[in-house]
Amino acid sequence: MKKTAIVTGASRGIGRAIAEALAMEGYHLSLFCHRNIEMLDELAANITEKYHVQVFTYCGDIADSEFTINACKDALEKMGQVDVVVNNAGIAHIGLLTDMSTEQWNNMVNTNLSPLFYTTKAVVPSMVNRKSGRIINISSMWGTVGASCEVAYSATKGGVNSFTKALAKELAPNGISVNAITCGVVDTDMNGQLSPDEKAELAEEIPVGRFCHPEEIAQTVLSIIKAPSYMTGQIIGVDGGYI
Repeated sequence: MKKTAIVTGASRGIGRAIAEALAMEGYHLSLFCHRNIEMLDELAANITEKYHVQVFTYCGDIADSEFTINACKDALEKMGQVDVVVNNAGIAHIGLLTDMSTEQWNNMVNTNLSPLFYTTKAVVPSMVNRKSGRIINISSMWGTVGASCEVAYSATKGGVNSFTKALAKELAPNGISVNAITCGVVDTDMNGQLSPDEKAELAEEIPVGRFCHPEEIAQTVLSIIKAPSYMTGQIIGVDGGYI
């Protein structure tokens, strides 16, 4: 049977790895990015050629409710159904809370938390009608324990975790599972501001002794999809034992 998925923040890093892993499993995809449409279209072309699946691409601000809801509805119409939604898009901010502007705070909330509402609002009705679906939210270990100088980021990821648990209870009677992955330090561009020495020092603090590979998060996504629907409302840590 045809399998379909939406992945936000798919042009690079974790989202790209998730898209490739889903395509390998035969999923037809609708992929979202903010600005890197050339990179996303290149990924789509490679996936289509290699795995013979359909891939639709959307470029816009995930924080814009009109764009995100309409794009998800368009993806639903084109693919016929949405079996899996992976809410991956997000941004980070490092600095003292007192130095953070109101605009930066609002941008963090609007990018990291609000889009979960937009995507689910668009696709959940069709999932409810089919009594089937998987929603997977990419969160952070800092949403569980908090991080100094990342208050806004921690707060939004904490919101993602609570959103996950609450929505899981709401949708459980309809056979739809909702889970989140709290990532540790992943080797992506988001951590590109760290110097080699800072990366080495941080890696020493992680019990596994290294950063997480994006592909490891992608494999966790596949594991959640294949898990029984009874597994819902879970916040699954993939942090190398950090917390």
